[in-house]
Amino acid sequence: MENVWVSTADLATLSGLDRYQKAFLDRFLNVGIAEQNMIGMSAGLAKEGNVVFATTYATFIAMRSYEQIRHNLGYQRCNVKVVGSAAGLVMGMSGNTHYTFEDIAVMQAIPGITIISPADSAEAYKAAWAAANSSEPMYIRLTGGLNCSPVYTEDYDFQIGKIQTLKQGSDIAIFSTGTMVYQSLEAAKLLDEKGISTSVYNVHTIKPLDKQTIISACACHRKIVSVEEHNVIGGLGSAIAEVKSTLDNSPRQLFIGIQDTFFTPASYEYLLETCGLTAAHIAERIVSDN
Repeated sequence: MENVWVSTADLATLSGLDRYQKAFLDRFLNVGIAEQNMIGMSAGLAKEGNVVFATTYATFIAMRSYEQIRHNLGYQRCNVKVVGSAAGLVMGMSGNTHYTFEDIAVMQAIPGITIISPADSAEAYKAAWAAANSSEPMYIRLTGGLNCSPVYTEDYDFQIGKIQTLKQGSDIAIFSTGTMVYQSLEAAKLLDEKGISTSVYNVHTIKPLDKQTIISACACHRKIVSVEEHNVIGGLGSAIAEVKSTLDNSPRQLFIGIQDTFFTPASYEYLLETCGLTAAHIAERIVSDN
């Protein structure tokens, strides 16, 4: 695609863009540590008919550039794909300034922004391809670090705005996003061993949300569980709860995620354990909530 540009705020190599930079230097911008300017420049390029991917760490692009994203992508509908890398807790050793678990909440509040949270690298590839072929402004949230556990090992049909059913059960419905999709699938295996039949859904698109799949799941499960590497306030769980609130009758919902707190710097693995975001902890939480 001749009209695809990439801009980054001082993270060319750390974002894995060195190969793109070498191959397409005439369509690559490294603006330095100037995230707000990056969004403005990207919007200008989009106004000239280009598709622009603008990327840096999620905490900086989602919050430091929030006003620029609101005005240029939300209000003016510029065709920019904002890619927030290292979202969630993976930057935990760098402290609270570098990890983010509020980005879904703030991005959901901007009208017209599509939010995609891929489950693994294969889905990130499909999301990027779908984004390049779309004229809508987007926020693509990348959780986890290098060598994340794969969810998809075969090709599949990725559709923006359509939840994917990865496992079908009859008791519990788990809706998860990002790296938590893999953890939820592993948790479902543990629950099956305990005689709890579990469905697992991959919510790769948080906005617009696939309301019909959620409504259908509410009709045939006794409990809904949301699992996310994000604050339980304002994230996937809140979005699901908004859908459930429109129903006359709906099952209880268990919110699994970051419980509205900050942490001291620590490794990614330690923070996931602390937040109960591993397969064993997720399964244990669901069992204890029965």
